[in-house]
Amino acid sequence: MTRAGQRRIPWLLVVPALAFVFAFHFIPIGFGSYYAFTDWNLLGHAHWIGLRNFRDILHDPTARAALWHTLQLTFCFVIIVNVLGLALALALDRTLKTRHFLRLVFFAPVVISPIAIAYVWQEIFYYQGALNRILDDIGLGSLKQVWTGDPSTAIWSILAVMVWQYTGLAMVLYLAGLQGISDDVREAALIDGAPLWLRFRRVMLPLLAPALTVSATLTLITGLRVFDQVYALTSGGPVTATYTMVYEIYQQSFVVGRYGYGTAFSLLLAALICFVALTQLALLRRNEARL
Repeated sequence: MTRAGQRRIPWLLVVPALAFVFAFHFIPIGFGSYYAFTDWNLLGHAHWIGLRNFRDILHDPTARAALWHTLQLTFCFVIIVNVLGLALALALDRTLKTRHFLRLVFFAPVVISPIAIAYVWQEIFYYQGALNRILDDIGLGSLKQVWTGDPSTAIWSILAVMVWQYTGLAMVLYLAGLQGISDDVREAALIDGAPLWLRFRRVMLPLLAPALTVSATLTLITGLRVFDQVYALTSGGPVTATYTMVYEIYQQSFVVGRYGYGTAFSLLLAALICFVALTQLALLRRNEARL
């Protein structure tokens, strides 16, 4: 077989999978996108209205608030999860005897349904829940409040649940990066007498750049698509204090019945995720090349 034929075989093997993805994913999305330009309410006929839905979104204060809450949650989520995940990975890398058990404990929340976890945390956040009882027991009863019912704390309660669940995912990704760093590199830095912080900054962190790229991109997409925690913990409240873009799509499409409006919002969210994720990926890849 010629070299050209050998190169062609892997592409031919991918064709069935690509055909399946296009048939059951991209083609339905393309047909569904048509409704973003209609006034369909799930019941009657869809009437073409052009860009009216998109204009309504731009002038809707609730939609703008949902965008702000989503970006706010995502920014804090990406930073906190990656910092904590990296810290856990460094702590549980090689020396601790119970590291395998602790890795399992920290990763376990990742494989549990987000909606189930959110309902458990809902009980914790109640005024008579575990969190306020602990504050009472340690003498900080003055800090008790309805955590998900106060506009100033509700969104941060959602953030806390997301961080608790997904820090283990970042930890595993960084652990995979640490396992790829050879002992020779670590020992060379140690023999040179470099202090701990300098070894981390000049040796470990550059070699962990690919893991950082993957972890930051995954957590960014997860943050922009947050829904389950909002639905279970606050239902977007109090009032609209915790509305996110996905929750606004759900409300407009399946509660209010403005399916066309909800579809238009979905397209904007998809465009935002693609733009932000690809921009972040490009910046992190460039940073990898410099390191």
